[in-house]
Amino acid sequence: MAKRVAIIDIGSNSVRMVVYEKTSRYAFHLLHEEKSKVRISQNAYKHNGELQETPMQRTFDALSDFLSIANSFKVRKILCVATSALRDAPNKQEFLQRVKHKLKLNIKVISGEKEAYFGAIACANLLPKQTSALSIDIGGGSTEFAFINEDSVTDTLSLKLGTVRLKELFFDKDDIDGAVAYIDSELDKLPDTSKLTTLIGIGGTFRAISNAILKESLYPLNKLHAFEYNSNTFKDYLKRLLQTKSDEELLALFIKSNRFDVIKPGALILQRLMKKIAISKIITSGVGVREGVYLSDLLRNSRHKFPQNYNTSVRYILDSYVQDKTFSNHLALLSKKIFTLTSEYFNLDTEYKHILTIAAKLYPAGSNVHFYSQNKHSYYIIQSALEYGFSHHNIMLISTLTKYAKNKLPSDTHLQLYAKLLPDNAHITHSLSYILSLSIALLSHRPRNIDFEMEFEKGILKISSKEKLYLSQHAVAKLECRDQHFNVIFSS
Repeated sequence: MAKRVAIIDIGSNSVRMVVYEKTSRYAFHLLHEEKSKVRISQNAYKHNGELQETPMQRTFDALSDFLSIANSFKVRKILCVATSALRDAPNKQEFLQRVKHKLKLNIKVISGEKEAYFGAIACANLLPKQTSALSIDIGGGSTEFAFINEDSVTDTLSLKLGTVRLKELFFDKDDIDGAVAYIDSELDKLPDTSKLTTLIGIGGTFRAISNAILKESLYPLNKLHAFEYNSNTFKDYLKRLLQTKSDEELLALFIKSNRFDVIKPGALILQRLMKKIAISKIITSGVGVREGVYLSDLLRNSRHKFPQNYNTSVRYILDSYVQDKTFSNHLALLSKKIFTLTSEYFNLDTEYKHILTIAAKLYPAGSNVHFYSQNKHSYYIIQSALEYGFSHHNIMLISTLTKYAKNKLPSDTHLQLYAKLLPDNAHITHSLSYILSLSIALLSHRPRNIDFEMEFEKGILKISSKEKLYLSQHAVAKLECRDQHFNVIFSS
């Protein structure tokens, strides 16, 4: 696969482009993102789906500029897909041929089921694993569904429910009862939903609503991908949104002005869906069709799945920011070993071993930005770039451990600020932080291989080595530990 790939997605409401760059076989990151609200489907549903000239020209112009951007990044491959508006348009060949002839761009019009599949494989690979989940992607002309269980995708479905479609057919005529009846009749086509526990939201409408809920709740982490909340919060917000009578009331609910005309049709689809299914958890996806198209190409030889126990975001940070891979691996190995020896003493659940190992592996990332502020930069890089496959709780804990590693235990101010996302018991965060700092201290002499053995009994960690470990002894002595009975002794 080419190192740099551009994905263009022509939707009914917007046309978007992302540029991805590989850093190793399965690791990648976003180089650029562009969006234009061309609304190619404008007035189409009033004319039997026929695309109108002005929206087609807007879309053509946007695509022309997108290709210029892709060329500036020296992209080697461009994958362009189109969804509902072009799929339904009787005159789509007119637009497709114009673009192919004048821009030399081949557009692949994908089926609704394929669109649902692309969105779902993006969620299955790039969100924390979920069981019994339903993904929903509300577009301008259609809404796609897929059933997700861990990393498997089944029962994809596309319905003729879209924000622009509903706006033009019902909302512009103030026929809300008609919209409800139409939505319900389409939703009746969904297969059995009785075992669902989680709803995963894809697309601009869902993200706009989740972003508003995030802001309204004063959520401490500014990250929408993998933002999770309960269904009661969701239902309450949808009810209040649909009751608004003015743009000012929408603004007060943190809806951006560019969404005013289509947010209510989307919210009504979601409200009617929530009456039909009984789920407890809502998860917001920052990825969708574009990422699915990219992953289907990247993972084409592995059934569209990453290798077992592989995380693309961890690998990207290691590729891009960690120069001394040996130290990173030693630190991860040592932290894991100390955790295994002391977890019962510190009363730590085994689930935290993986979190600690990732924090240890990524801790050196910040030194590639600036040595003297390594912890600050590691903290920021992990919060921002540890994007895929982790919950917000895990991202916050991993970044917190790196922020305070080697120096001191996490402050009470920090723990209070991120109380929603960190373990309820501060002892857990303090203990994990101490284990990471202890591991860093024990590797102060940067050995080629770990040159000491460890034993732990009754609160005493015994370090045995043929070397004096002079620097390590002094570094360990400076560490802060809340457990006054815990001790580290050295012997040679």
